[in-house]
Amino acid sequence: EARLVESGGGLVQRGGALRPSCAASGFTFTNYKMKRVRQAPGKGLEWVSSINSVGAVTSYSDSVKGRFTISRDKAKNMLYLQLNSLTTEDTAMYYCTKGAGYGTDEVRGQGTQVTVSS
Repeated sequence: EARLVESGGGLVQRGGALRPSCAASGFTFTNYKMKRVRQAPGKGLEWVSSINSVGAVTSYSDSVKGRFTISRDKAKNMLYLQLNSLTTEDTAMYYCTKGAGYGTDEVRGQGTQVTVSS
């Protein structure tokens, strides 16, 4: 069974940085596109970033482009999201998501909270 365990969120001041991580297990990590979505208080899910199965192609929402970097380590089955130049608008629960494919469904982790104080 696919499982995603998240860590690395926290409280940081405006302008600071964090690096949430996601540990993947129960599936062949290098077969699937991965993405990060977030949900701010009182708002819907927002796509943040994606990375293809081998880590060669990345994409970002306009709101985070140039500040966030997504990466993956195939040896450790880990997904990372480097968050730089954080603003209060980045405050949200961040979720790691495994893409659907090979007859399997999309799977989302439990989330990690990122809170940016002013």
